Amino acid sequence: MLRAVGNLLRLGRGLTGRCGAGASLEATRLPGQALPPRGLPSYSSGGAPSNSGPQGHGEMHRVPAQRRPSQFDKKILLWTGRFKSMEEIPPRIPPEMIVTARNKARVKACYIMIGLTIIACFAVIVSAKRVSTSLKGKEKMV
Repeated sequence: MLRAVGNLLRLGRGLTGRCGAGASLEATRLPGQALPPRGLPSYSSGGAPSNSGPQGHGEMHRVPAQRRPSQFDKKILLWTGRFKSMEEIPPRIPPEMIVTARNKARVKACYIMIGLTIIACFAVIVSAKRVSTSLKGKEKMV
């Protein structure tokens, strides 16, 4: 098996050759990492592997990404109802939880803005009627 990686050639298992002009292959052989066998996953999602034998050299464990929430993120998590108080929020939470809370907060903010827009429309209608009735009253006086 031969794979080119930059100026390195991987020659099967554990051998790496450097591509150079006029260099012999024996002089440029370097020990490299053994490639994992084809068909096996290169990471595990956390549970026990299906073949419960010893794990290979190329396998890695996948650790869920955690992130420290900012004060604004904590307020959003509280506002969306994910946690009841600031003390309940753990120091590190998954980014998916923050993204979900931000989306819920965005929808809530849109609903609030729609409600305020409707209220403002009715306020403009009422004030326009008052102005028109007061103008009609002044025309009759003149």
